[in-house]
Amino acid sequence: MRVAAVDLGTVSSRLLLATIEDGAIVSSTKVTEITDLGRGVDATGRLSDDAIGRVLAACGGFVQRIADFAPDAVCTTLTSAARDAGNGEDLIGGLEQLGLRPQVIPGQIEARLTFYGVAHDFPARRIAVADSGGGSTELVMGSYAPGEPLTLGRLQSLNIGCRRITDRFLAGDPPTREQCDEASAWAADVLAGYWEGAGERPERLVAVGGTVTTLVALANKLAVYDPAFVHLHELTAAEVESCIELMSGRTADEIAALPGIQAKRAPVMLGGALIIREILRTGGYDALTVSENSLLVGMATTISEVLDGQEPVIGWTPLLSC
Repeated sequence: MRVAAVDLGTVSSRLLLATIEDGAIVSSTKVTEITDLGRGVDATGRLSDDAIGRVLAACGGFVQRIADFAPDAVCTTLTSAARDAGNGEDLIGGLEQLGLRPQVIPGQIEARLTFYGVAHDFPARRIAVADSGGGSTELVMGSYAPGEPLTLGRLQSLNIGCRRITDRFLAGDPPTREQCDEASAWAADVLAGYWEGAGERPERLVAVGGTVTTLVALANKLAVYDPAFVHLHELTAAEVESCIELMSGRTADEIAALPGIQAKRAPVMLGGALIIREILRTGGYDALTVSENSLLVGMATTISEVLDGQEPVIGWTPLLSC
């Protein structure tokens, strides 16, 4: 079967077109556009007209790609920025006019979808998964083996992300050392609570999201992004620290000029890297594994389960359109 999954996040809007056979993705195409939906939401509690326009423009292109692909079903989700904004209906109405059927999902469902997408590469192994996005960070521990129930331990969605920490603390361009220290202290305080109540920690930490994939590109000076190189690549705490040192003291334009950095992501990269450093520190990890599989893969697999008449493994049934 063919399925389409649209994920509208705080920083990026993403589309996955996937062909699935026997419950596994056999081919796929992913499109990502930096739309910065959540810019200013932490301070104002509202989505700006410009941000809504950027997302609707991106989704207009997605809808054309979806039509050409002719999937059996489409699922469209919105996450942190839409959860926080008091005028999320303005965006939802525009998406509905494009023919999509959008739904704002809770942080716990976001975490389940992400874990499910990641865990297919680690069957029957207990792992910790961190999804650090623009407005929130989801942390979850558990394991999954095909044909068996999903086993999850501590699961939490925290209101900390690269756009939120940048808007709240890193006002300078470049941010001052004091601003970075304050941001790091806040991140450590928010994240420590998760690990303190998590019990025994898995040996492997897996991270997803634009920040960690870009850190791999930056650490390895990838002038052209290579998803095959990034997927399941190990990123050490020392490499994260080196990336932070490289970006510190630079303006957003100067960060954008570094190899491996997307220009539109540059303004939030330092803040995102500070969060990743504190995830490693507070969790007691020296390295993490970066995954290209995330919420979109979990969503695509869940769509296929619904179409097959199965009970979704993650315990959540998405709204589908054709």
